[in-house]
Amino acid sequence: MHKIKTIIRKEWAEVFKNRMVLFTVIFLPLLMTALPLIILFATRDAGMDEYAAELPAQFAQLCADGLTAGQCFQVYMVRQFLLMFMMIPLIIPINIAAYSIVGEKTTRSLEPLLATPITTAELLTGKNLAATIPAVLATWVGFALFAVGSLIISGSRAVTASLLDPMWLLAVLLVGPLMAVLSVNFSIMVSSRVNDPRVAEQVSTVVILPLLALFFGQISGLFFLNKTLILLIALGLVVVDISLIYLAVRMFQRENILTRWK
Repeated sequence: MHKIKTIIRKEWAEVFKNRMVLFTVIFLPLLMTALPLIILFATRDAGMDEYAAELPAQFAQLCADGLTAGQCFQVYMVRQFLLMFMMIPLIIPINIAAYSIVGEKTTRSLEPLLATPITTAELLTGKNLAATIPAVLATWVGFALFAVGSLIISGSRAVTASLLDPMWLLAVLLVGPLMAVLSVNFSIMVSSRVNDPRVAEQVSTVVILPLLALFFGQISGLFFLNKTLILLIALGLVVVDISLIYLAVRMFQRENILTRWK
């Protein structure tokens, strides 16, 4: 554990010197938190109660007992953007993990690191945690701010309870970290195979595409997230994460990396 903690401290000392990384870790969660709160504020006087009988069926699915038609409309609109809290743990690690291998080559700190007696598993575990921890913490802090802000803006505990139902708590607290692990290990695999930090970041952004498809699919009404779908996504991510961790360790060939980059 001492070696892993050393790697984590080293990673943070290096990557957080990068202004783009700092911007991503600090301002991206704030932006993703602000958007649903702005929508919640803009729809609080939607005046949908008089059209309650004409509301689409998907609105009715979100209408818990005690919610008016206007509040149902609020919940429906805001929940379309809660997927952004699942994007944060995907996007933040890309800037950290993609830099973790190829960035060290450009600063000539990789060779001394690989010459130490640390194992590949310990090295990649440290780099995984160094990228995953900030992403997960930023996601949880952003969601906590959203929870407080939604209660203040909506002024209704019923609306806040509908927005913070167990499905979204499961998505943020469980699926979020699993997505961070996915993003980190994919980025490390890419970073270990390319020679330019910018190329590593650009290629690593591919992991965002499935979630974007999920986001636009929900907005377009093709489907709606529910607890069952969230659990299936979580189970799928467990399998994918285990596979990627295995592949990342197998692909990280210390001698070949150093030889190829000489």
